[in-house]
Amino acid sequence: MARPVTIVFVILTALCCMALVYFLRMGWPAAAFGAKLIASSGFIATALSVGAFKHRFGQIILIGLVLSLCGDLSLTGLSQRAFTLGLASFLLAHLAYIAAFSVWGLNHKWMLFAAVPVIAVAVLVAAWLAPHTPPELAAPVRAYTIVISIMVISAVGSKGAGGPTLALVGALLFYVSDLSVAAQRLVEMDFPTYVLGLPLYYTGQLCLALSASQSSSQEGVPEK
Repeated sequence: MARPVTIVFVILTALCCMALVYFLRMGWPAAAFGAKLIASSGFIATALSVGAFKHRFGQIILIGLVLSLCGDLSLTGLSQRAFTLGLASFLLAHLAYIAAFSVWGLNHKWMLFAAVPVIAVAVLVAAWLAPHTPPELAAPVRAYTIVISIMVISAVGSKGAGGPTLALVGALLFYVSDLSVAAQRLVEMDFPTYVLGLPLYYTGQLCLALSASQSSSQEGVPEK
């Protein structure tokens, strides 16, 4: 059963996410920045409240969450430099999550099963984004697409090796939410995709944070 303090942090994150969407819709950037800062701090506080520091899986998840917060703050800027910094922060966050999933071990059969649809989606997304991506961002966007795809495949492999279901759900939601960011920042769609993307993102990060309550009895020993 979740501790009361954990429930408080989860609710706080959810409420601030809702406020963030509202402030963005109203065109209040300062209020949106504050809501984002609190919401992103909320998923870090959630991980700490479930004991992330007590084992290696939780510690690496925590690193990923902190890097995600850095990415969130970078993406509040509208410049290309801010976008690049945000992209780099989230890329490092995904690498941290990959490392965390490997702590549980990676079931290679599950990874191969997941690789087919994930790679297919990655190819389609890359083709969709290519005409809208500035030349100087083409390589970083491709690298990010590859890393986030590996992150999802690793999450599936981790689940196959006994990893927490919440981690897999979090990885999938994070993956889908990134499509909304790409649509908004690169394709510049008329529909404000953050209305759907931000709730998916924060739900995914909360799932990853809550998964930090679990530790592997075979940390560092991959499944054969």
